[in-house]
Amino acid sequence: MSLLTTDAIVLHAVPYLESSRILRLATREAGVLSVVARGARSSKKRFGSGVDLFAEGQAQIVVKLGRDLHALTAFDVTRSRAGLATNLGRFTAASALVEIVMRVVHDEAAPRVYHGVAAGLDAIAESAEADTVALTLGVFWQLVSEVGFMPSLDRCAECQAEIPPEAEARFSHAAGGVLCPLCAKMAPTGRRLPAVARQTINVWLRGDQPVVEPADCRAHQRLLREFITQHLPDSRELRAFGVWEQARW
Repeated sequence: MSLLTTDAIVLHAVPYLESSRILRLATREAGVLSVVARGARSSKKRFGSGVDLFAEGQAQIVVKLGRDLHALTAFDVTRSRAGLATNLGRFTAASALVEIVMRVVHDEAAPRVYHGVAAGLDAIAESAEADTVALTLGVFWQLVSEVGFMPSLDRCAECQAEIPPEAEARFSHAAGGVLCPLCAKMAPTGRRLPAVARQTINVWLRGDQPVVEPADCRAHQRLLREFITQHLPDSRELRAFGVWEQARW
């Protein structure tokens, strides 16, 4: 066993026994970990505000080698992100984000991913209601890039031929990006991607925020879900993403 002290974000929390919780934490030093916080539902001294969803702080974790569940001994909350709880659009956007983090980040150090998730949650918490979806799409594309799934948008994902900026292209989830006309003819599936949509995704990948109409945001949400699903290690449904995408509330 070893004691790990690290910055951490609460991604998921479920009750355990009468006074404890089992948590999934995104950590700066060790990726995503599952921990049991004994007494978390009753002890404010050891666990601050009860390690609520999306809260960030410094965690002390007793790591047990060869085990999937570790012990959280303390959590000093530094940021609660209360803004995520005051609006359903922001809450569901944050829920969709952490759902993907739990599916694509493993138990290994990924500081850039951690800081990107923290900054993304901050941005969502502070976003205006009308801007939340477009802003969250940008956070997602940044995450996709950091975990190694960055799509090819300016060159054919198969033959590397350059795709003119003004050209419409077929986007292949399996190939990992757009296809030239010749490769598109041989692709069994794909989605038409207008030039303006490619430009919008490129803006998000650069970390900037484009102006996107609500109807176009829906199309971008669908494209993003299909792309992420293609690269997930299993076929489990993205439930939180589905709620956010369909605005089912």
